[in-house]
Amino acid sequence: MCLVAGVPLIESGTTGFNGQVQPILKGQTECYDCNPKEVPKSFPVCTIRSTPSQPIHCIVWAKSYLFTELFGISEDETSELDQSVDSENAQEIENLRTEAAALKKIRLSMGSADFPRLVFEKVFTTDIERLRSMEDMWKTRQPPDPLSFSELSTSAASVPADIASRDQKVWSLAENFDVFKRSLKTLSTRLDELKVAATDTDTPAILTFDKDDKDTLDFVASAANLRSHIFSIPRRSEFDIKQMAGNIIPAIATTNANTAALCVLLAFQLLSGNMQKAKMVFLAKGADRMITAETLRPPNPNCPVCSVAQARLVVDTPNVTLKRLVEEILRAKLGYGEEFSISTDAGVIFDPELDDNLSRTLSSLGIKDGSFVTVIDDDDMDPRVNLVLAVEERPAAGDVTALSLFPELLHIPRRPKAPIQTNGHADGAAKPVEMVDTVKRKRVASEAELEDEQRKKRGKVMEQPAGGDVIMVEDTGGGAIMIDDD
Repeated sequence: MCLVAGVPLIESGTTGFNGQVQPILKGQTECYDCNPKEVPKSFPVCTIRSTPSQPIHCIVWAKSYLFTELFGISEDETSELDQSVDSENAQEIENLRTEAAALKKIRLSMGSADFPRLVFEKVFTTDIERLRSMEDMWKTRQPPDPLSFSELSTSAASVPADIASRDQKVWSLAENFDVFKRSLKTLSTRLDELKVAATDTDTPAILTFDKDDKDTLDFVASAANLRSHIFSIPRRSEFDIKQMAGNIIPAIATTNANTAALCVLLAFQLLSGNMQKAKMVFLAKGADRMITAETLRPPNPNCPVCSVAQARLVVDTPNVTLKRLVEEILRAKLGYGEEFSISTDAGVIFDPELDDNLSRTLSSLGIKDGSFVTVIDDDDMDPRVNLVLAVEERPAAGDVTALSLFPELLHIPRRPKAPIQTNGHADGAAKPVEMVDTVKRKRVASEAELEDEQRKKRGKVMEQPAGGDVIMVEDTGGGAIMIDDD
């Protein structure tokens, strides 16, 4: 929102002992999204469901599989489980799907006195016995030991009623069993109450895991610890499991104080007009230096957030058609050619092969006050950056229907060109390449063929024009490949 409004931002954050402060000025410095962020870690589904070796594997199993299968919507597609199938785990994936189907049948008995026993024996006895029977899987690791519901029921009789409140204690096997049974009954009651109170039949009544929800946390912690015991993995306290399940990194008060102070110093520089002296500052726990600084970097020209053109579209949405927006604004005023597309939150509403919506009004396409419309230039030679239009609805004034841009965009920047690659180098100079096998080959690729291939990737088909410049690439068995495109 600061980028859209053109307001300077002092962005900061802390992670344990590490901290960072970054001034963000539109068009002058990097924004938060100029650098790609680390992709959240995922775990192979077979590791989670068949061969766990770490406490986090059992926690993810309890949170993203067992909890959702019982109280939510099946989470087989959750981002925390990598379901890529290869020849080695295809059969195991199929077995796991069979187990999930059996668990869904048990879910139908929720609320009955047998429900805790059925769930326990399914996931901690029957499924574990099946895994243990696969002898080849346990040649190099200790096989799992199934649990007995009747034996644990006897040993759990002496467990204190308030054991779940002792969240910093590592619970014994019997204590985990007791918490598991209690949480199953509590969550079953909550889900039944949601079903009774539900008024929208199209929206299923479900429970979702929340690290701050004591009932759901008790279930995940106890289930994870029971599974850890089965696979000879150290059990963890509920306090530790809460941090791991909720991806919590403890806050350090001194790091927060230092980071806040740096924010204030940078704000003083900004308000006094000394941003040329501002730096990007990092805090880290180390023996040499606690605080380091870097010169502010310019925006990433390929950033999907800050390297876009922005404007406000003032329009009478119930009376203006998509065709008028295309012809009067995008083509007549901004100079767009034939190859561009328009999309909203609902998806693509116009491109060269999708012109059915041209006669429809913007309001009928879901565009209203506060909506955002994105225009993507698909020109292959010199495309513009994406144009984001913030819609401001304004009724017609007399006979004049509102349709204008503010501010008037006289120039939309072009996308930066990728560096020319020659033999794997980006400096344009041909360098020798060591050839493993010397094979004579010749490739002929016209611009029309390349364009046609790109369109097919987008699901579009276009007639291939005749002719076109030809790029000849010929390997004559020498040490270097030269490309001549004159």
